[in-house]
Amino acid sequence: MISPFYNTICPADVYLKEKKEMTDKEKDEKFFGRGNPAMELEVIKAEGSYIYGADGKKYVDFLGGAGVGNLGWGVQEIEDAIRNKERPSYVYPNFRYKPWTELAELLAELTPNHLVKSYRMTGGSEAVEAALEMATMYTGRKKIVSIEGSYHGNTMGALSIGASKKQKPFPNLLQGCEKIELPLNEEKLKHLEELLSSNHVAAVIMEPVIINLGVIIPEKEFMSGLNRICKATGTLLIMDEAITGFGRTGKMFASEHFDIQPDILCMAKAITAGHAGMGAVITSEEIDKKVGGKIGLYSSYGWHPVAVDASLAALHFLQENRERLFENIRQLEETFKKGISGVEFAESPEVRIIGAAIGIDLKDEDYASEVKEKALQNGLLINTEGSSLLFLPNFQMSAETAVEGIELLKTCV
Repeated sequence: MISPFYNTICPADVYLKEKKEMTDKEKDEKFFGRGNPAMELEVIKAEGSYIYGADGKKYVDFLGGAGVGNLGWGVQEIEDAIRNKERPSYVYPNFRYKPWTELAELLAELTPNHLVKSYRMTGGSEAVEAALEMATMYTGRKKIVSIEGSYHGNTMGALSIGASKKQKPFPNLLQGCEKIELPLNEEKLKHLEELLSSNHVAAVIMEPVIINLGVIIPEKEFMSGLNRICKATGTLLIMDEAITGFGRTGKMFASEHFDIQPDILCMAKAITAGHAGMGAVITSEEIDKKVGGKIGLYSSYGWHPVAVDASLAALHFLQENRERLFENIRQLEETFKKGISGVEFAESPEVRIIGAAIGIDLKDEDYASEVKEKALQNGLLINTEGSSLLFLPNFQMSAETAVEGIELLKTCV
Protein backbone atom coordinates (compact mmCIF):
# COMPACT_ATOMS: atom_id res chain seq x y z
CA MET A 1 0.00 0.00 0.00
CA ILE A 2 1.32 3.40 -0.98
CA SER A 3 1.48 5.89 1.86
CA PRO A 4 -1.00 8.80 1.54
CA PHE A 5 1.95 11.07 2.35
CA TYR A 6 4.07 9.79 -0.54
CA ASN A 7 3.57 12.86 -2.72
CA THR A 8 3.45 15.35 0.11
CA ILE A 9 5.97 18.17 -0.34
CA CYS A 10 8.15 18.63 2.72
CA PRO A 11 8.01 22.23 4.09
CA ALA A 12 11.78 22.13 4.45
CA ASP A 13 12.10 21.42 0.72
CA VAL A 14 9.94 24.44 -0.09
CA TYR A 15 12.00 26.57 2.25
CA LEU A 16 15.28 25.45 0.70
CA LYS A 17 13.92 26.08 -2.81
CA GLU A 18 12.77 29.58 -1.85
CA LYS A 19 16.09 30.27 -0.14
CA LYS A 20 18.02 29.19 -3.23
CA GLU A 21 15.97 31.54 -5.40
CA MET A 22 16.45 34.53 -3.11
CA THR A 23 18.82 37.33 -4.05
CA ASP A 24 21.54 38.33 -1.56
CA LYS A 25 19.52 41.45 -0.77
CA GLU A 26 16.39 39.41 -0.04
CA LYS A 27 18.38 37.08 2.21
CA ASP A 28 19.78 40.07 4.07
CA GLU A 29 16.28 41.44 4.64
CA LYS A 30 14.89 38.06 5.73
CA PHE A 31 17.63 36.81 8.03
CA PHE A 32 19.75 39.76 9.19
CA GLY A 33 18.38 42.08 11.86
CA ARG A 34 19.08 45.81 11.57
CA GLY A 35 18.13 48.84 13.60
CA ASN A 36 18.21 50.98 10.47
CA PRO A 37 17.56 50.24 6.79
CA ALA A 38 20.57 48.99 4.85
CA MET A 39 22.32 51.37 2.47
CA GLU A 40 22.50 50.24 -1.15
CA LEU A 41 26.16 49.29 -0.93
CA GLU A 42 27.74 45.86 -0.58
CA VAL A 43 31.33 46.29 0.59
CA ILE A 44 34.09 44.01 -0.67
CA LYS A 45 37.20 46.01 0.28
CA ALA A 46 38.30 49.00 2.36
CA GLU A 47 41.67 50.64 1.90
CA GLY A 48 43.00 53.99 3.13
CA SER A 49 40.27 56.59 2.59
CA TYR A 50 38.22 54.52 0.14
CA ILE A 51 35.53 51.85 0.27
CA TYR A 52 35.05 49.48 -2.68
CA GLY A 53 31.65 48.03 -3.57
CA ALA A 54 30.60 44.78 -5.22
CA ASP A 55 29.28 47.00 -8.02
CA GLY A 56 32.90 47.79 -8.94
CA LYS A 57 32.56 51.35 -7.69
CA LYS A 58 35.07 53.25 -5.53
CA TYR A 59 33.69 55.50 -2.78
CA VAL A 60 35.36 58.38 -0.95
CA ASP A 61 34.84 57.62 2.74
CA PHE A 62 33.77 60.60 4.86
CA LEU A 63 31.77 58.18 7.02
CA GLY A 64 34.76 56.61 8.74
CA GLY A 65 32.72 53.77 10.18
CA ALA A 66 30.89 56.32 12.36
CA GLY A 67 34.13 57.18 14.10
CA VAL A 68 35.95 53.87 14.41
CA GLY A 69 38.29 54.34 11.45
CA ASN A 70 40.44 57.16 12.74
CA LEU A 71 43.61 55.90 11.02
CA GLY A 72 42.03 54.83 7.74
CA TRP A 73 41.44 51.29 6.54
CA GLY A 74 43.97 48.49 6.25
CA VAL A 75 46.74 49.95 8.40
CA GLN A 76 49.55 47.46 7.87
CA GLU A 77 50.97 47.64 11.38
CA ILE A 78 47.56 46.77 12.86
CA GLU A 79 46.83 44.08 10.28
CA ASP A 80 50.19 42.46 11.05
CA ALA A 81 49.50 42.52 14.79
CA ILE A 82 46.19 40.74 14.25
CA ARG A 83 47.31 38.18 11.68
CA ASN A 84 50.92 37.39 12.44
CA LYS A 85 51.19 37.22 16.19
CA GLU A 86 51.07 34.15 18.42
CA ARG A 87 48.54 34.43 21.21
CA PRO A 88 46.15 32.29 23.25
CA SER A 89 42.75 31.78 21.60
CA TYR A 90 41.05 33.07 24.74
CA VAL A 91 41.94 34.13 28.27
CA TYR A 92 39.50 33.57 31.13
CA PRO A 93 38.79 36.97 32.78
CA ASN A 94 40.09 35.95 36.21
CA PHE A 95 43.49 34.87 34.89
CA ARG A 96 46.43 37.23 34.47
CA TYR A 97 47.38 38.22 30.93
CA LYS A 98 50.33 40.54 30.35
CA PRO A 99 48.87 42.38 27.28
CA TRP A 100 45.86 43.42 29.40
CA THR A 101 48.20 45.14 31.82
CA GLU A 102 50.18 46.70 28.96
CA LEU A 103 47.04 48.14 27.41
CA ALA A 104 45.67 49.41 30.73
CA GLU A 105 48.99 51.13 31.46
CA LEU A 106 48.97 52.70 27.98
CA LEU A 107 45.41 54.01 28.47
CA ALA A 108 46.44 55.58 31.79
CA GLU A 109 49.27 57.30 29.91
CA LEU A 110 47.04 58.63 27.11
CA THR A 111 44.01 59.79 29.14
CA PRO A 112 43.89 62.75 31.59
CA ASN A 113 46.59 62.01 34.14
CA HIS A 114 44.40 61.42 37.21
CA LEU A 115 42.64 58.46 35.52
CA VAL A 116 44.51 55.22 36.17
CA LYS A 117 42.31 52.12 36.45
CA SER A 118 40.80 50.61 33.28
CA TYR A 119 38.12 47.94 33.05
CA ARG A 120 37.61 45.65 30.06
CA MET A 121 34.52 46.19 27.88
CA THR A 122 33.36 44.94 24.49
CA GLY A 123 32.14 48.33 23.24
CA GLY A 124 30.72 51.76 24.03
CA SER A 125 27.32 50.71 25.38
CA GLU A 126 28.92 48.36 27.90
CA ALA A 127 31.41 51.06 28.90
CA VAL A 128 28.58 53.51 29.58
CA GLU A 129 26.70 50.92 31.64
CA ALA A 130 29.83 50.30 33.71
CA ALA A 131 30.33 54.04 34.25
CA LEU A 132 26.75 54.42 35.51
CA GLU A 133 27.19 51.48 37.86
CA MET A 134 30.41 52.98 39.21
CA ALA A 135 28.83 56.38 39.76
CA THR A 136 25.73 55.13 41.58
CA MET A 137 27.76 52.74 43.72
CA TYR A 138 30.38 55.35 44.61
CA THR A 139 27.95 58.15 45.49
CA GLY A 140 25.05 56.10 46.84
CA ARG A 141 22.76 58.26 44.68
CA LYS A 142 20.31 57.13 41.99
CA LYS A 143 19.71 59.98 39.53
CA ILE A 144 21.69 60.77 36.39
CA VAL A 145 21.82 64.03 34.41
CA SER A 146 22.50 63.93 30.66
CA ILE A 147 22.04 66.06 27.55
CA GLU A 148 18.70 65.87 25.76
CA GLY A 149 18.91 64.25 22.34
CA SER A 150 22.25 62.59 23.01
CA TYR A 151 23.22 59.01 22.23
CA HIS A 152 25.20 56.76 24.55
CA GLY A 153 24.37 53.26 23.29
CA ASN A 154 21.54 50.78 22.84
CA THR A 155 21.39 48.98 26.18
CA MET A 156 18.60 49.83 28.62
CA GLY A 157 20.77 52.02 30.85
CA ALA A 158 22.31 53.83 27.89
CA LEU A 159 18.87 54.41 26.34
CA SER A 160 17.60 55.86 29.61
CA ILE A 161 20.15 58.68 29.47
CA GLY A 162 19.84 59.23 25.72
CA ALA A 163 17.29 61.03 23.57
CA SER A 164 13.82 61.01 25.17
CA LYS A 165 12.15 60.31 21.82
CA LYS A 166 13.93 56.95 21.66
CA GLN A 167 12.56 55.98 25.08
CA LYS A 168 8.88 55.86 24.06
CA PRO A 169 8.75 52.04 23.88
CA PHE A 170 10.31 51.92 27.38
CA PRO A 171 8.38 54.41 29.55
CA ASN A 172 10.00 53.17 32.78
CA LEU A 173 13.34 54.52 31.52
CA LEU A 174 12.13 58.09 31.98
CA GLN A 175 12.52 57.71 35.75
CA GLY A 176 15.80 58.63 37.39
CA CYS A 177 17.26 60.77 34.60
CA GLU A 178 17.09 64.53 34.07
CA LYS A 179 17.95 66.11 30.70
CA ILE A 180 19.67 69.41 29.97
CA GLU A 181 18.43 71.07 26.78
CA LEU A 182 20.69 72.67 24.19
CA PRO A 183 22.39 75.10 23.85
CA LEU A 184 25.05 74.33 26.42
CA ASN A 185 25.91 77.83 27.54
CA GLU A 186 26.47 79.76 30.75
CA GLU A 187 22.73 80.34 31.16
CA LYS A 188 22.19 76.60 31.73
CA LEU A 189 24.42 76.54 34.80
CA LYS A 190 21.76 77.89 37.17
CA HIS A 191 19.39 75.05 36.28
CA LEU A 192 22.23 72.57 36.53
CA GLU A 193 23.20 73.85 39.97
CA GLU A 194 19.61 73.46 41.15
CA LEU A 195 19.54 69.85 39.94
CA LEU A 196 22.84 68.86 41.50
CA SER A 197 22.33 70.69 44.80
CA SER A 198 19.57 68.22 45.67
CA ASN A 199 22.29 65.63 46.36
CA HIS A 200 20.24 62.99 44.52
CA VAL A 201 22.35 63.03 41.34
CA ALA A 202 25.13 60.46 41.07
CA ALA A 203 26.66 61.77 37.85
CA VAL A 204 26.43 64.02 34.83
CA ILE A 205 27.28 62.17 31.63
CA MET A 206 27.89 63.70 28.21
CA GLU A 207 30.13 63.71 25.17
CA PRO A 208 32.57 66.63 25.58
CA VAL A 209 31.82 67.42 21.92
CA ILE A 210 28.44 65.97 21.01
CA ILE A 211 29.06 64.18 17.73
CA ASN A 212 25.69 62.47 17.65
CA LEU A 213 23.88 65.81 17.53
CA GLY A 214 25.93 66.98 14.56
CA VAL A 215 29.13 68.13 16.34
CA ILE A 216 27.74 70.37 19.07
CA ILE A 217 30.60 72.21 20.80
CA PRO A 218 29.66 73.37 24.33
CA GLU A 219 30.70 76.84 25.46
CA LYS A 220 33.83 76.75 27.60
CA GLU A 221 32.00 78.66 30.36
CA PHE A 222 29.42 75.89 30.52
CA MET A 223 32.02 73.16 30.76
CA SER A 224 34.13 74.86 33.43
CA GLY A 225 30.96 75.66 35.37
CA LEU A 226 29.78 72.06 35.04
CA ASN A 227 33.10 70.84 36.41
CA ARG A 228 32.94 73.30 39.33
CA ILE A 229 29.36 72.40 40.27
CA CYS A 230 30.04 68.67 40.08
CA LYS A 231 33.04 68.97 42.37
CA ALA A 232 31.14 71.18 44.83
CA THR A 233 28.16 68.81 45.08
CA GLY A 234 30.05 65.50 45.04
CA THR A 235 28.54 64.60 41.68
CA LEU A 236 30.72 62.54 39.37
CA LEU A 237 31.52 63.84 35.88
CA ILE A 238 31.45 61.13 33.21
CA MET A 239 32.84 61.90 29.77
CA ASP A 240 31.64 59.55 27.04
CA GLU A 241 34.52 59.66 24.55
CA ALA A 242 33.50 56.62 22.54
CA ILE A 243 33.67 58.72 19.35
CA THR A 244 35.67 61.77 20.44
CA GLY A 245 38.57 59.80 21.93
CA PHE A 246 41.95 59.12 20.36
CA GLY A 247 42.35 62.29 18.33
CA ARG A 248 39.00 62.92 16.66
CA THR A 249 38.73 66.58 17.70
CA GLY A 250 42.42 67.47 17.37
CA LYS A 251 43.22 66.52 20.97
CA MET A 252 43.91 63.00 22.19
CA PHE A 253 40.62 63.31 24.11
CA ALA A 254 38.04 66.03 23.56
CA SER A 255 37.89 66.68 27.32
CA GLU A 256 41.25 68.39 26.88
CA HIS A 257 39.60 71.29 25.05
CA PHE A 258 37.97 72.35 28.32
CA ASP A 259 38.90 73.16 31.91
CA ILE A 260 37.41 69.97 33.36
CA GLN A 261 38.49 66.93 35.30
CA PRO A 262 36.35 63.90 34.42
CA ASP A 263 35.98 61.26 37.13
CA ILE A 264 35.17 58.46 34.68
CA LEU A 265 35.89 58.29 30.96
CA CYS A 266 34.34 55.85 28.46
CA MET A 267 36.24 54.66 25.39
CA ALA A 268 35.41 52.52 22.35
CA LYS A 269 35.41 52.77 18.51
CA ALA A 270 38.88 54.12 17.63
CA ILE A 271 40.49 52.23 20.52
CA THR A 272 41.35 49.60 17.87
CA ALA A 273 41.05 51.91 14.83
CA GLY A 274 38.14 49.76 13.67
CA HIS A 275 40.14 46.54 13.38
CA ALA A 276 38.35 44.71 16.23
CA GLY A 277 35.53 45.27 18.69
CA MET A 278 36.53 46.74 22.06
CA GLY A 279 35.61 49.25 24.75
CA ALA A 280 37.03 50.44 28.06
CA VAL A 281 36.11 52.54 31.05
CA ILE A 282 38.81 54.27 33.10
CA THR A 283 38.45 55.95 36.48
CA SER A 284 40.50 57.53 39.23
CA GLU A 285 42.33 55.65 41.95
CA GLU A 286 40.08 57.24 44.59
CA ILE A 287 36.87 55.98 42.98
CA ASP A 288 38.31 52.57 42.23
CA LYS A 289 39.40 52.09 45.83
CA LYS A 290 35.77 52.35 46.91
CA VAL A 291 34.01 50.41 44.16
CA GLY A 292 36.69 48.28 42.49
CA GLY A 293 36.45 45.34 44.82
CA LYS A 294 32.66 45.38 44.89
CA ILE A 295 31.58 46.02 41.32
CA GLY A 296 31.51 42.97 39.07
CA LEU A 297 31.99 44.23 35.50
CA TYR A 298 32.60 40.67 34.34
CA SER A 299 32.91 40.49 30.56
CA SER A 300 33.44 37.18 28.78
CA TYR A 301 34.71 38.82 25.61
CA GLY A 302 36.00 42.12 26.96
CA TRP A 303 39.54 42.68 25.67
CA HIS A 304 39.72 39.46 23.68
CA PRO A 305 43.39 38.71 22.88
CA VAL A 306 42.92 39.55 19.18
CA ALA A 307 41.30 42.89 20.04
CA VAL A 308 44.06 43.68 22.54
CA ASP A 309 46.74 43.16 19.90
CA ALA A 310 44.78 45.39 17.51
CA SER A 311 44.41 48.07 20.17
CA LEU A 312 48.05 48.05 21.22
CA ALA A 313 49.13 48.32 17.58
CA ALA A 314 46.63 51.12 16.83
CA LEU A 315 47.50 53.17 19.91
CA HIS A 316 51.26 52.73 19.46
CA PHE A 317 50.82 53.85 15.83
CA LEU A 318 48.88 56.89 17.07
CA GLN A 319 51.59 57.66 19.63
CA GLU A 320 54.53 57.21 17.27
CA ASN A 321 52.96 59.28 14.50
CA ARG A 322 51.22 61.78 16.76
CA GLU A 323 52.89 64.94 15.45
CA ARG A 324 52.25 64.06 11.81
CA LEU A 325 48.67 62.88 12.39
CA PHE A 326 47.62 65.85 14.50
CA GLU A 327 49.13 68.28 12.01
CA ASN A 328 47.14 66.54 9.26
CA ILE A 329 43.98 66.83 11.37
CA ARG A 330 44.60 70.58 11.62
CA GLN A 331 45.06 70.82 7.86
CA LEU A 332 41.94 68.74 7.20
CA GLU A 333 39.96 71.10 9.44
CA GLU A 334 41.03 74.04 7.28
CA THR A 335 40.41 72.13 4.04
CA PHE A 336 36.86 71.28 5.07
CA LYS A 337 36.13 74.81 6.30
CA LYS A 338 37.24 76.27 2.99
CA GLY A 339 35.66 73.57 0.85
CA ILE A 340 32.26 73.56 2.54
CA SER A 341 32.03 77.35 2.23
CA GLY A 342 31.99 76.81 -1.55
CA VAL A 343 29.11 74.31 -1.55
CA GLU A 344 25.81 75.88 -2.64
CA PHE A 345 23.27 74.30 -0.31
CA ALA A 346 19.57 75.17 -0.61
CA GLU A 347 19.96 77.49 2.39
CA SER A 348 23.00 78.77 4.24
CA PRO A 349 23.92 75.98 6.72
CA GLU A 350 25.43 76.14 10.19
CA VAL A 351 28.88 74.56 9.91
CA ARG A 352 30.51 73.16 13.06
CA ILE A 353 34.06 71.83 12.75
CA ILE A 354 36.53 70.79 15.39
CA GLY A 355 39.49 68.72 14.25
CA ALA A 356 38.28 65.85 12.07
CA ALA A 357 34.67 66.11 13.25
CA ILE A 358 32.51 68.05 10.78
CA GLY A 359 28.81 68.83 11.22
CA ILE A 360 26.79 70.75 8.61
CA ASP A 361 23.29 71.62 9.84
CA LEU A 362 21.00 72.03 6.83
CA LYS A 363 17.98 72.84 9.06
CA ASP A 364 15.87 70.23 7.23
CA GLU A 365 16.01 66.48 7.96
CA ASP A 366 14.44 65.49 4.63
CA TYR A 367 16.93 67.61 2.71
CA ALA A 368 19.84 66.15 4.69
CA SER A 369 18.62 62.62 3.93
CA GLU A 370 18.25 63.49 0.25
CA VAL A 371 21.83 64.80 0.10
CA LYS A 372 23.09 61.64 1.83
CA GLU A 373 21.32 59.42 -0.70
CA LYS A 374 22.60 61.39 -3.68
CA ALA A 375 26.11 61.32 -2.22
CA LEU A 376 25.98 57.52 -2.07
CA GLN A 377 24.88 57.37 -5.70
CA ASN A 378 27.73 59.70 -6.68
CA GLY A 379 30.46 57.81 -4.83
CA LEU A 380 30.67 59.68 -1.51
CA LEU A 381 29.92 58.08 1.88
CA ILE A 382 28.55 60.45 4.54
CA ASN A 383 26.26 60.21 7.54
CA THR A 384 23.37 62.29 8.85
CA GLU A 385 22.32 63.17 12.39
CA GLY A 386 18.88 64.76 12.29
CA SER A 387 19.12 67.75 9.97
CA SER A 388 22.93 67.68 9.97
CA LEU A 389 25.39 66.06 7.61
CA LEU A 390 28.17 64.39 9.60
CA PHE A 391 31.69 63.75 8.28
CA LEU A 392 34.28 61.77 10.27
CA PRO A 393 37.27 61.44 7.91
CA ASN A 394 40.35 59.49 8.94
CA PHE A 395 43.44 61.33 10.18
CA GLN A 396 45.61 60.18 7.28
CA MET A 397 43.27 61.40 4.56
CA SER A 398 45.10 63.62 2.08
CA ALA A 399 43.89 67.12 1.24
CA GLU A 400 43.43 65.89 -2.34
CA THR A 401 41.02 63.14 -1.23
CA ALA A 402 39.15 65.58 1.01
CA VAL A 403 38.73 67.97 -1.92
CA GLU A 404 37.67 65.06 -4.14
CA GLY A 405 34.89 64.27 -1.66
CA ILE A 406 33.82 67.91 -1.35
CA GLU A 407 33.61 68.17 -5.15
CA LEU A 408 31.33 65.11 -5.14
CA LEU A 409 29.24 66.79 -2.45
CA LYS A 410 28.75 69.79 -4.73
CA THR A 411 27.11 67.55 -7.32
CA CYS A 412 24.56 66.40 -4.73
CA VAL A 413 23.13 69.79 -3.72
